[in-house]
Order: sequence, then C-alpha cells, then structure tokens
Amino acid sequence: MRATVIHAPHDIRVEEVPDPAIRQPTDAVVRVLRACICGSDLWAYRGESARQPGQRIGHEFLGVVEETGAGVDGFAVGDLVVAPFVWSDGTCAYCAEGLTTSCPEGGFWGSVGSDGGQGEAVRVPYADGTLVKLPAAAASDDRLLTALLALSDVLGTGHHAALGAGVTKGSTVAVVGDGAVGLCGVIAAERLGAERIIALGRHTARTDIARRFGATDVVAERGEAALAAVRELTRGEGAHSVIEAVGTEQSMRTALDIVRDGGAIGYVGVPHGSASGVDLGVMFDRNIALRGGVAPVRTYIPELLPDVLDGTIDPSPVFDLSIGLDEVPAGYRAMDGRTALKVLITP
Repeated sequence: MRATVIHAPHDIRVEEVPDPAIRQPTDAVVRVLRACICGSDLWAYRGESARQPGQRIGHEFLGVVEETGAGVDGFAVGDLVVAPFVWSDGTCAYCAEGLTTSCPEGGFWGSVGSDGGQGEAVRVPYADGTLVKLPAAAASDDRLLTALLALSDVLGTGHHAALGAGVTKGSTVAVVGDGAVGLCGVIAAERLGAERIIALGRHTARTDIARRFGATDVVAERGEAALAAVRELTRGEGAHSVIEAVGTEQSMRTALDIVRDGGAIGYVGVPHGSASGVDLGVMFDRNIALRGGVAPVRTYIPELLPDVLDGTIDPSPVFDLSIGLDEVPAGYRAMDGRTALKVLITP
C-alpha cells in the first residue's frame, strides 16, 4: 500500500510500504477513507520533534474495517469507524477512569513500528478498546464524514481544553490560538454554555470561522496590546476560563495575563518552549488553576458524536484544503506556510 513517511525535516514522501496485517487477535485492519495533517505534525516536519528516517506519520483517520482478529468482538468487516489519535486497550485502570492516553498498552499512530494515519490502511491494536463505530450512512455524506474526522483529535482536544479551563454556563472564555484546536475550543466553549467567547487571532479567515463557531469577540493584537484588549472587554478582570491551544512560551504568558483571578487555564497546545511561560508565584498569588495535557479523546467521542451526527456542532470548516494521498507533501508545505488551516486527505 501507499503511506506517508518522513525522512528528514521538510522531507515528507508518499511511498510503497508493506500492507498492514493482523498480528494479534485483538487487531483490526482499517481501510482509510479520510485522514488529515495536524498542526503537531509540523513539529516533526520542521525538525523540532525527532523522528527516525522512514518513520510513518499521521494520527487522525476514519475508515472501514477490512479484517479483524479472532479476539475482536465489537466490530465486523464493513463497519465504518473513527480512531482516536492514541490506541488503548479499554480494560486497564486508566481506561476505566477515562484517561485512555495513559493506557500502559497504548500508543500513538506513527510511532516507531506502527502505521500512521496518512496512508491507505492502518493496523489497529486493541480494536475493541480503540475504535468507535459510526453510522454506515455517513460514508456517503461527504460533509458529515469530514466533520466526523474531527473526532479523531481536534474536536475532542478542544473539548478537553474547555473542561480543563472550567468553562461553565454564562462564563467568559478566551481562546489563545487560531489553529484547528483553538477553533474547536470555541465550539466546545459555546457547547458548554459560555456567554462570551473571545478569540485571539490575527488571520481573518480563521477568526471568521471562530465567529461562525460561536466567538462573540475577536482580539487581533498580541502581547501587551492583547492583554489590554481582553481586559477592556471584561471590565478589567480578565476571562473566567482561558483555552491555550498553541504551546509556546508567549502563548502561555498571554493565557496567564488574560485569565481572571480565581480562573483556570486549559492547556492543550503541544509544549515547545512553554514551560518558562508558567510563573507559579503569579498563579499562587492570583489563585489560577492550570489543567490540561494530552486529550483522552477516546473517552470524549461517545459524548460528542451525537452532536456531530445531528448537526448541533459542525467542525468541518476547519478543513480548508482537500488533497489526495499523493499530494501530502504539498499539504505539509501549505500548512507550514500557513496558507492552509488544516489539510484533509482522501486516499
């Protein structure tokens, strides 16, 4: 089959690789119908996250079950399924608690020795604990299929950030970051009943989507100017909840600056230099909570799925460029150059 591999920074290729096969009774093989490129994939693409030459890449996909191991009970050949970006066994103590990303048997798609989502098919370990079945009719609805793909990562990650930030009905929320996760954080905040949602971002095409998703205000400034703008919108107090969806030192400092005393920051931006943006003394003095991390999206999919199916929420606009598998290298260039928000791949 064909799959995307990374050989070196800025060297993404689509190559022939061995077809996936059942290795364990709990495995399934899924033929990919939709995949995408994640903002976090860019850290490997830029050389800021180590990868072995020839390693697979991509961790968001949905597709059709083509084969199951003898130990798979919950799925049959032909089922339409979505995969969260981490596989998990579904039986350990962490999985029972909903923290599927800490499953001792779990792993990330594209890790050494595993298939990546940006390919024609994927071997799925622990299929019963990992995959979530989708309605078969969704396979013929292109918009719905694209919206459902967001369940594999960005929608659940935005939801995780909103929960970490303690978003409640009637609250004021600020979202730092105008990428796909930040925009899905807007969806999550609106879904949880926030009264005011302030999106921080400088790219009009993205902030227009934020408004479409429920943002009531947009702040295009950065640094001190952004702090002043948010304070002005919040009677000088700041936001009850802040979603941090970037992961840099500057973004974390901004989040701390604009959160209200007694408020909370939900952080889901993959950290790259953000640790020095956290001042525990400031957090202590102002009673600020910090919660977040790798989103256990497998836990959230059953909760979010009905709202996607009935159209209550529609994250599909975050995919603003659609390509075939052979065009994946160009898709990485587009996202790296910020000419695309999130690239949809149709193998």
